[in-house]
Amino acid sequence: MPPAPTLDALLTPIAWADAAGCLIGCNVAFARWLGVSARRLEGLPLAALDAEEDRLATLIARLDGGGEPLSVRRSRLRAPGGGERFADLLLSRTADGLRIEVHPTDEFPGTDPASALPAALHAALKGLAHEIRNPLAGLKGAAQLLARRAATRLDNDDERELIGLIEGEVERLTSLLERLVNPAPPRAFAPVNIHAALERVRLLADAQAGWAVKIERDYDPSLPPLHGDADRLVQALWNLVRNALESGAGTVVLRTRAEHGVLIGTQAHRLALRVEIADDGRGVPEDLAERIFLPLVSGRAEGSGLGLALSQQIAREHGGALSYRSRPGHTVFTLLLPVAAAGDEA
Repeated sequence: MPPAPTLDALLTPIAWADAAGCLIGCNVAFARWLGVSARRLEGLPLAALDAEEDRLATLIARLDGGGEPLSVRRSRLRAPGGGERFADLLLSRTADGLRIEVHPTDEFPGTDPASALPAALHAALKGLAHEIRNPLAGLKGAAQLLARRAATRLDNDDERELIGLIEGEVERLTSLLERLVNPAPPRAFAPVNIHAALERVRLLADAQAGWAVKIERDYDPSLPPLHGDADRLVQALWNLVRNALESGAGTVVLRTRAEHGVLIGTQAHRLALRVEIADDGRGVPEDLAERIFLPLVSGRAEGSGLGLALSQQIAREHGGALSYRSRPGHTVFTLLLPVAAAGDEA
Protein backbone atom coordinates (compact mmCIF):
# COMPACT_ATOMS: atom_id res chain seq x y z
CA MET A 1 0.00 0.00 0.00
CA PRO A 2 1.79 3.18 -1.13
CA PRO A 3 1.66 6.13 1.29
CA ALA A 4 -0.83 8.86 0.66
CA PRO A 5 0.60 12.08 -0.79
CA THR A 6 -0.10 13.88 2.50
CA LEU A 7 2.09 11.36 4.38
CA ASP A 8 4.93 11.96 1.94
CA ALA A 9 4.83 15.61 3.01
CA LEU A 10 5.36 14.66 6.67
CA LEU A 11 8.80 15.02 8.22
CA THR A 12 8.09 12.10 10.58
CA PRO A 13 9.34 8.78 9.12
CA ILE A 14 6.44 6.31 8.71
CA ALA A 15 6.35 2.81 7.20
CA TRP A 16 3.88 -0.07 6.73
CA ALA A 17 4.42 -3.81 6.95
CA ASP A 18 2.19 -6.72 6.00
CA ALA A 19 1.01 -9.46 8.33
CA ALA A 20 4.16 -11.44 7.57
CA GLY A 21 6.34 -8.62 8.84
CA CYS A 22 7.66 -7.38 5.49
CA LEU A 23 7.71 -3.72 4.49
CA ILE A 24 5.16 -2.83 1.84
CA GLY A 25 5.56 0.95 1.82
CA CYS A 26 6.95 4.05 3.51
CA ASN A 27 6.94 7.79 3.15
CA VAL A 28 9.86 9.82 1.82
CA ALA A 29 11.05 10.76 5.33
CA PHE A 30 11.42 7.08 6.32
CA ALA A 31 13.51 6.21 3.27
CA ARG A 32 15.63 9.33 3.72
CA TRP A 33 16.21 8.53 7.40
CA LEU A 34 17.53 5.08 6.49
CA GLY A 35 19.56 6.52 3.63
CA VAL A 36 18.11 4.29 0.86
CA SER A 37 15.38 4.51 -1.75
CA ALA A 38 11.80 3.56 -0.92
CA ARG A 39 11.87 0.94 -3.70
CA ARG A 40 14.82 -0.82 -2.07
CA LEU A 41 12.83 -1.13 1.16
CA GLU A 42 9.80 -2.81 -0.42
CA GLY A 43 9.54 -6.44 0.66
CA LEU A 44 12.35 -6.11 3.21
CA PRO A 45 11.64 -8.12 6.41
CA LEU A 46 11.46 -6.00 9.53
CA ALA A 47 13.88 -8.48 11.10
CA ALA A 48 16.54 -7.17 8.68
CA LEU A 49 16.23 -3.74 10.28
CA ASP A 50 16.44 -5.00 13.86
CA ALA A 51 19.91 -4.55 15.38
CA GLU A 52 18.88 -5.91 18.80
CA GLU A 53 18.46 -9.67 18.33
CA ASP A 54 14.74 -10.03 17.62
CA ARG A 55 13.68 -7.28 20.03
CA LEU A 56 11.43 -5.78 17.37
CA ALA A 57 9.72 -9.11 16.62
CA THR A 58 9.12 -9.70 20.33
CA LEU A 59 7.54 -6.27 20.73
CA ILE A 60 5.35 -6.68 17.66
CA ALA A 61 4.08 -9.97 19.04
CA ARG A 62 2.85 -8.10 22.11
CA LEU A 63 0.56 -5.88 20.03
CA ASP A 64 -3.08 -6.70 20.49
CA GLY A 65 -5.66 -6.56 17.73
CA GLY A 66 -7.57 -3.70 19.27
CA GLY A 67 -5.41 -1.00 17.75
CA GLU A 68 -3.74 0.08 20.98
CA PRO A 69 -0.27 1.35 19.92
CA LEU A 70 2.93 0.29 21.61
CA SER A 71 5.62 2.87 22.38
CA VAL A 72 9.22 1.63 22.15
CA ARG A 73 12.00 3.72 23.64
CA ARG A 74 15.58 3.79 22.31
CA SER A 75 15.24 1.18 19.61
CA ARG A 76 18.40 0.39 17.63
CA LEU A 77 17.84 -0.26 13.94
CA ARG A 78 20.18 -1.39 11.17
CA ALA A 79 20.17 0.60 7.93
CA PRO A 80 20.28 -1.48 4.70
CA GLY A 81 23.05 0.78 3.39
CA GLY A 82 25.18 0.31 6.51
CA GLY A 83 25.36 1.90 9.93
CA GLU A 84 22.83 2.02 12.74
CA ARG A 85 20.00 4.36 13.67
CA PHE A 86 18.52 5.10 17.08
CA ALA A 87 14.87 6.07 17.49
CA ASP A 88 11.74 5.91 19.59
CA LEU A 89 9.08 3.85 17.75
CA LEU A 90 5.31 3.86 17.84
CA LEU A 91 3.98 0.50 16.64
CA SER A 92 0.30 -0.11 15.88
CA ARG A 93 -1.82 -2.77 14.19
CA THR A 94 -3.70 -1.95 11.00
CA ALA A 95 -6.37 -3.89 9.12
CA ASP A 96 -3.77 -5.58 6.94
CA GLY A 97 -0.58 -5.45 8.94
CA LEU A 98 1.50 -3.02 10.93
CA ARG A 99 2.27 0.70 11.01
CA ILE A 100 5.66 1.97 12.24
CA GLU A 101 6.13 5.61 13.23
CA VAL A 102 9.72 6.69 13.88
CA HIS A 103 10.97 9.50 16.11
CA PRO A 104 14.76 9.67 15.61
CA THR A 105 16.85 10.28 18.71
CA ASP A 106 20.27 10.41 17.05
CA GLU A 107 21.62 13.83 16.14
CA PHE A 108 23.60 12.31 13.29
CA PRO A 109 22.56 9.11 11.45
CA GLY A 110 24.48 6.08 12.58
CA THR A 111 25.58 7.42 15.96
CA ASP A 112 24.60 6.60 19.49
CA PRO A 113 22.70 9.46 21.16
CA ALA A 114 25.37 9.51 23.84
CA SER A 115 27.88 10.54 21.21
CA ALA A 116 25.59 13.02 19.42
CA LEU A 117 26.72 16.06 21.40
CA PRO A 118 30.46 15.45 20.86
CA ALA A 119 29.74 14.87 17.18
CA ALA A 120 27.77 18.10 17.00
CA LEU A 121 30.56 19.99 18.74
CA HIS A 122 33.13 18.49 16.38
CA ALA A 123 31.04 19.55 13.38
CA ALA A 124 30.66 23.04 14.84
CA LEU A 125 34.40 23.27 15.43
CA LYS A 126 35.12 22.24 11.86
CA GLY A 127 32.80 24.96 10.60
CA LEU A 128 34.34 27.51 12.96
CA ALA A 129 37.84 26.52 11.91
CA HIS A 130 36.91 26.96 8.26
CA GLU A 131 35.55 30.44 8.95
CA ILE A 132 38.59 31.49 10.98
CA ARG A 133 41.27 30.12 8.64
CA ASN A 134 40.40 32.60 5.89
CA PRO A 135 40.92 35.77 7.97
CA LEU A 136 44.04 34.22 9.50
CA ALA A 137 45.43 33.65 6.02
CA GLY A 138 44.63 37.28 5.21
CA LEU A 139 46.43 38.47 8.34
CA LYS A 140 49.45 36.34 7.48
CA GLY A 141 49.57 37.77 3.96
CA ALA A 142 49.25 41.33 5.25
CA ALA A 143 52.04 40.74 7.79
CA GLN A 144 54.32 39.37 5.08
CA LEU A 145 53.62 42.42 2.91
CA LEU A 146 54.40 44.75 5.81
CA ALA A 147 57.60 42.82 6.49
CA ARG A 148 58.77 43.32 2.89
CA ARG A 149 58.01 47.04 3.11
CA ALA A 150 59.79 47.37 6.44
CA ALA A 151 62.84 45.65 5.01
CA THR A 152 63.39 48.60 2.66
CA ARG A 153 63.80 51.02 5.58
CA LEU A 154 66.65 51.25 8.05
CA ASP A 155 64.74 52.42 11.15
CA ASN A 156 62.27 49.56 11.44
CA ASP A 157 63.10 47.61 14.62
CA ASP A 158 59.77 48.38 16.29
CA GLU A 159 57.87 47.50 13.13
CA ARG A 160 59.78 44.24 12.73
CA GLU A 161 58.92 43.28 16.32
CA LEU A 162 55.19 43.93 15.85
CA ILE A 163 55.12 42.20 12.48
CA GLY A 164 56.89 39.20 14.00
CA LEU A 165 54.30 39.16 16.78
CA ILE A 166 51.44 39.12 14.26
CA GLU A 167 53.05 36.34 12.24
CA GLY A 168 53.78 34.29 15.34
CA GLU A 169 50.25 34.62 16.70
CA VAL A 170 48.73 33.70 13.34
CA GLU A 171 50.85 30.53 13.31
CA ARG A 172 49.91 29.73 16.91
CA LEU A 173 46.18 30.22 16.28
CA THR A 174 46.36 28.15 13.10
CA SER A 175 48.06 25.36 15.03
CA LEU A 176 45.49 25.62 17.82
CA LEU A 177 42.63 25.32 15.31
CA GLU A 178 44.23 22.27 13.77
CA ARG A 179 44.61 20.62 17.16
CA LEU A 180 40.97 21.35 18.04
CA VAL A 181 39.62 19.89 14.80
CA ASN A 182 42.09 17.01 14.52
CA PRO A 183 43.23 16.09 18.03
CA ALA A 184 46.68 14.55 18.11
CA PRO A 185 48.85 13.11 20.89
CA PRO A 186 50.64 15.79 22.92
CA ARG A 187 53.84 17.00 21.34
CA ALA A 188 57.14 15.91 22.84
CA PHE A 189 58.51 18.44 25.29
CA ALA A 190 61.54 20.49 24.31
CA PRO A 191 63.72 23.02 26.14
CA VAL A 192 61.77 26.24 26.77
CA ASN A 193 63.14 29.60 27.87
CA ILE A 194 60.44 30.87 30.21
CA HIS A 195 61.53 34.47 29.65
CA ALA A 196 61.11 34.12 25.89
CA ALA A 197 57.54 32.93 26.55
CA LEU A 198 56.92 35.85 28.91
CA GLU A 199 58.32 38.33 26.41
CA ARG A 200 55.90 37.07 23.81
CA VAL A 201 53.06 37.54 26.28
CA ARG A 202 54.34 41.03 27.15
CA LEU A 203 54.21 42.05 23.49
CA LEU A 204 50.64 40.76 23.27
CA ALA A 205 49.72 42.72 26.39
CA ASP A 206 51.31 45.89 25.06
CA ALA A 207 49.46 45.47 21.77
CA GLN A 208 46.13 45.01 23.56
CA ALA A 209 46.43 47.58 26.35
CA GLY A 210 48.71 50.15 24.73
CA TRP A 211 49.68 52.91 27.16
CA ALA A 212 46.69 52.25 29.43
CA VAL A 213 48.53 49.56 31.43
CA LYS A 214 52.16 49.49 32.53
CA ILE A 215 53.84 46.09 32.08
CA GLU A 216 56.84 45.65 34.39
CA ARG A 217 59.44 42.87 34.21
CA ASP A 218 61.20 41.41 37.23
CA TYR A 219 63.14 38.45 35.84
CA ASP A 220 65.79 36.24 37.38
CA PRO A 221 68.22 35.90 34.43
CA SER A 222 69.95 32.87 35.97
CA LEU A 223 66.96 30.55 35.52
CA PRO A 224 67.64 27.44 33.43
CA PRO A 225 65.36 26.28 30.60
CA LEU A 226 62.61 23.81 31.41
CA HIS A 227 61.20 20.98 29.33
CA GLY A 228 57.74 21.78 28.02
CA ASP A 229 55.51 22.90 25.18
CA ALA A 230 56.33 26.53 24.41
CA ASP A 231 52.99 27.28 22.70
CA ARG A 232 50.97 25.82 25.56
CA LEU A 233 52.96 27.78 28.14
CA VAL A 234 52.46 30.99 26.18
CA GLN A 235 48.73 30.25 26.17
CA ALA A 236 48.67 29.67 29.95
CA LEU A 237 50.63 32.85 30.69
CA TRP A 238 48.62 34.94 28.26
CA ASN A 239 45.38 33.83 29.91
CA LEU A 240 46.72 35.04 33.28
CA VAL A 241 47.96 38.36 31.93
CA ARG A 242 44.76 38.97 29.98
CA ASN A 243 42.73 38.40 33.14
CA ALA A 244 44.88 41.01 34.85
CA LEU A 245 44.30 43.49 32.02
CA GLU A 246 40.56 42.89 32.17
CA SER A 247 40.46 43.40 35.96
CA GLY A 248 41.11 47.11 35.56
CA ALA A 249 44.79 46.91 36.48
CA GLY A 250 47.02 49.92 35.95
CA THR A 251 50.22 47.90 36.43
CA VAL A 252 51.00 44.26 35.72
CA VAL A 253 54.25 42.71 36.93
CA LEU A 254 55.84 39.65 35.30
CA ARG A 255 58.16 38.05 37.86
CA THR A 256 60.33 34.90 37.78
CA ARG A 257 62.26 33.22 40.57
CA ALA A 258 63.85 29.88 41.38
CA GLU A 259 62.31 27.61 44.03
CA HIS A 260 64.53 24.95 45.64
CA GLY A 261 63.22 21.84 47.39
CA VAL A 262 59.60 22.53 46.45
CA LEU A 263 56.67 20.13 46.83
CA ILE A 264 54.11 20.20 43.99
CA GLY A 265 51.19 17.99 44.90
CA THR A 266 52.85 14.91 46.38
CA GLN A 267 55.97 15.18 44.21
CA ALA A 268 59.16 16.71 45.59
CA HIS A 269 61.38 18.64 43.17
CA ARG A 270 64.90 19.90 43.70
CA LEU A 271 64.25 22.90 41.47
CA ALA A 272 61.18 24.63 40.07
CA LEU A 273 60.54 27.90 38.30
CA ARG A 274 58.09 30.27 39.97
CA VAL A 275 56.33 32.62 37.56
CA GLU A 276 54.15 35.32 39.10
CA ILE A 277 51.63 37.55 37.36
CA ALA A 278 50.83 40.37 39.77
CA ASP A 279 48.37 43.20 39.20
CA ASP A 280 46.70 46.05 41.06
CA GLY A 281 43.22 45.45 39.67
CA ARG A 282 39.90 44.72 41.32
CA GLY A 283 40.89 41.27 42.56
CA VAL A 284 38.99 37.99 42.54
CA PRO A 285 35.35 38.36 43.72
CA GLU A 286 34.82 36.67 47.09
CA ASP A 287 31.89 34.61 45.83
CA LEU A 288 34.14 33.04 43.17
CA ALA A 289 37.19 32.46 45.35
CA GLU A 290 36.56 28.71 45.76
CA ARG A 291 35.49 28.12 42.16
CA ILE A 292 37.81 30.34 40.15
CA PHE A 293 39.58 27.45 38.38
CA LEU A 294 36.39 25.64 37.41
CA PRO A 295 35.33 25.78 33.75
CA LEU A 296 32.62 28.31 32.85
CA VAL A 297 33.15 30.29 36.06
CA SER A 298 33.85 33.96 35.36
CA GLY A 299 33.66 37.21 37.27
CA ARG A 300 32.72 39.12 34.10
CA ALA A 301 29.41 38.92 32.27
CA GLU A 302 31.21 38.71 28.94
CA GLY A 303 33.83 36.21 30.14
CA SER A 304 33.90 32.61 28.93
CA GLY A 305 35.20 31.17 32.21
CA LEU A 306 37.69 28.96 30.34
CA GLY A 307 40.97 30.88 30.62
CA LEU A 308 41.96 29.94 34.17
CA ALA A 309 40.74 26.36 33.78
CA LEU A 310 42.92 26.01 30.69
CA SER A 311 45.92 27.58 32.42
CA GLN A 312 45.56 25.14 35.29
CA GLN A 313 45.32 22.23 32.86
CA ILE A 314 48.50 23.34 31.08
CA ALA A 315 50.27 23.66 34.44
CA ARG A 316 49.32 20.08 35.26
CA GLU A 317 50.48 18.88 31.85
CA HIS A 318 53.92 20.17 32.84
CA GLY A 319 53.83 18.59 36.29
CA GLY A 320 53.28 22.01 37.83
CA ALA A 321 50.62 23.88 39.75
CA LEU A 322 48.72 27.14 39.52
CA SER A 323 47.55 29.07 42.59
CA TYR A 324 46.64 32.60 43.54
CA ARG A 325 46.17 35.09 46.34
CA SER A 326 44.01 38.13 45.97
CA ARG A 327 42.62 41.21 47.59
CA PRO A 328 41.36 44.40 45.95
CA GLY A 329 44.38 46.21 44.56
CA HIS A 330 46.75 43.23 44.76
CA THR A 331 46.32 39.90 43.00
CA VAL A 332 49.09 37.40 42.28
CA PHE A 333 48.73 34.24 40.21
CA THR A 334 51.66 31.86 40.74
CA LEU A 335 52.69 29.22 38.23
CA LEU A 336 55.13 26.62 39.57
CA LEU A 337 56.93 24.57 36.92
CA PRO A 338 59.42 21.83 37.86
CA VAL A 339 62.82 21.73 36.20
CA ALA A 340 63.95 18.19 35.46
CA ALA A 341 67.36 17.23 36.76
CA ALA A 342 69.93 16.14 34.17
CA GLY A 343 69.37 12.48 34.94
CA ASP A 344 65.56 12.82 34.80
CA GLU A 345 65.24 14.18 31.25
CA ALA A 346 65.60 10.92 29.45
